[in-house]
Amino acid sequence: MGLGFIVGVLGVSILAHAAYSTVQYRGLLKIMEEEFSNPPMNMVIELLLGLVLCMWAALTVPGKFLSIHPDSEENRMVSLPGNLDFMIFNHRAKVFCSEIDMKLKL
Repeated sequence: MGLGFIVGVLGVSILAHAAYSTVQYRGLLKIMEEEFSNPPMNMVIELLLGLVLCMWAALTVPGKFLSIHPDSEENRMVSLPGNLDFMIFNHRAKVFCSEIDMKLKL
């Protein structure tokens, strides 16, 4: 558990507390029969603080980027299946290929 994870948990708990406080405030306004226009400024600041902490944690927790070696067989984007009997190249898309080839020849 690193610092980023702890900051993320703190941010989520701050967001949850701000949401609970807003719901409680709206309930209080209903009891007093007043109209809800917007939440108090301390709840807005609490929401923004929780958002910033969660965003910071989301950017730091995943870790560092690793380099990709282009010559490695493990890094191939496309791998062929073991059984090539089910690969079908005779389908409707061949019409589009011939039109493209005709445009290139002109």
